[in-house]
Order: sequence, then structure tokens, then C-alpha cells
Amino acid sequence: MLNEESAAANPAVPETLVEHIERVLGALPETHLSLHDIVEAVGPDSLMLLTIFLSLIFLVPVSIPGVSTVFGLAIVLIGLTRTIGRKPWLPQRIAQRQLAAAPLRAGLQRAVVWLHRLDRLSRPHRWPWLSSHGPATLCNNLALVFAGLLLMMPFGLIPFSNTLPALAVIFLSAGMMQRDGLALLLGYLAVCLTLLYFALLLTAGGATLLELWNWIG
Repeated sequence: MLNEESAAANPAVPETLVEHIERVLGALPETHLSLHDIVEAVGPDSLMLLTIFLSLIFLVPVSIPGVSTVFGLAIVLIGLTRTIGRKPWLPQRIAQRQLAAAPLRAGLQRAVVWLHRLDRLSRPHRWPWLSSHGPATLCNNLALVFAGLLLMMPFGLIPFSNTLPALAVIFLSAGMMQRDGLALLLGYLAVCLTLLYFALLLTAGGATLLELWNWIG
């Protein structure tokens, strides 16, 4: 893997995913930031990189109120605009919402360590038929939308409830960026694991409420 020094010394050498994320981190405001600031730092044309960046915060045990709603909605809108072939658009209320930069930056910096590990799994143009144009592209975009919706579910205080859909978004986005079929399959697997986990949470919660109701009654 190329390091930052070699990439900087030779502008023709493309950045790795991790290097690009680290550069975006360095460009973010120090005190407060908004989704608009993140879009500007990433670049409006790097939509899949943006979805990866928005998901990183959920790879570490950090809870920042409102982040999963704002970031999850942005991922859903990006996936929808890709699906229908429209220019990406974010509501101003969402794009300009201010978030505390310090905890967000700290969480993202810790998450980059995990991204280094995930980056080793990705290989460009592996099983490209899973990322080709047509039905595969439609399925991948819809899966990204669904993963964003799962990220918005109100289970943020429960362990792994944000981590699993965030992994799905990261793998799906990396797979679409690099035409990596294995990364896409891992994204679909993460979606299935999220659904299973949420089903278990709802079943356990329902059973607990039923027991409580019987005890009260």
C-alpha cells in the first residue's frame, strides 16, 4: 500500500481509500461542522467515498445524538439519487445542521484504524459482473438505500445496532467504487446480519414486555 509521502511526491499516484479519508479528516473544521462541510471536504463527485466517510463513526463505540439520523438520511438520499439517475440533493435543514466536531473527529480517527483493516479486503475489478451496469447496479443501489434506512433505526444505544448497517454501507460503497464483487457480497451479508439482529432485538423486547404485562396483570 502506498503511503502518504509517496503519493504526495508523485501526484500521478492515486490515493488509497484510507489516505483519502485521512486527508478529508484534516480538512474538517475544528469546532463545529455540518454535513455540508463534509461534502465540501470529500468532494461532490465522490459520492461512494462520502457514504463510507459518513459510516465510519459507527464502527467505534461512540454516541453522538442525532448523528445516525443525519448521516443515515444522507446515505439514503445518495442511494436514491443514484438509483433514479438524478443529481444528489440534500435538504438544507439536514445539510446545515451543526454537529460538535471534537467527538466526531475523535471517533472518526479511531475508526480509520478499522478502515485500514477493511481496506485490505478490497480488490479492484474482482468478480466485476456483480457491479456491472444493469440489474446488478440497481440491486446494489437499492441495498445501499436499505442499509441507510437500517442505520436510522432507533436502536442507537444498543451495541452493534449501528455498527452492522454501517459495515453494510462501507462494503457496498467500496464494492461499487472499486468494482469489487466480494466487497458487495460482504455488504449484502452485513445487511442480512443486521436484519437478523434487529429481529432478535424486537423478539426479545416483545417477550420482555409480555412478561411485564403478565406480571402487572
